Amino acid sequence: MKSNHYLKHFIIKLHFTKSNILKGAIIYSAGDTVAALFLDEFQWSRLIGMVLIGATLYAFEIPNYFNWIVQKTKSYSGIKLTLAKTGLAIAYFNPLWIWRHLLFIKIFSGNFAAINSHLLEIAFWSFLANIPISFIANYSIQNKMPLKWRFLASAIFSALMAIYYALSETIF
Repeated sequence: MKSNHYLKHFIIKLHFTKSNILKGAIIYSAGDTVAALFLDEFQWSRLIGMVLIGATLYAFEIPNYFNWIVQKTKSYSGIKLTLAKTGLAIAYFNPLWIWRHLLFIKIFSGNFAAINSHLLEIAFWSFLANIPISFIANYSIQNKMPLKWRFLASAIFSALMAIYYALSETIF
């Protein structure tokens, strides 16, 4: 009996809904398409690839991570709750997440020669430069939005950031 009680605290309901799949497919690919058009790098393979990543990987992992944040911080209150939720969201969209996103762009663009250690450096500097904006956005998303709207809000913010990430290669 005691072990069942212990396990209940570690079980998280996984979310992978039609709504999140559709939102992920549309919003992530739209942000990347704007970036690609802005940089004159539009390719259908890139658009289709980002639709697939948005509808699968991002639509699965981001809502579930946000749900985990809620579970992880439910015993906190006040400023500790606010900072923990914001910090955990920022930690998720870390340089490795940015690197992976840039990697997907290179793969779907067929630009395999650009897959090198420089992408990780770009991701690192992009992350550091983005912290003030990311803090404000993630604070708002994690502390002002109901859980059911966080993926949508995060996807919209990430779509805007996709433009920034694409430009990061030119900036950094």
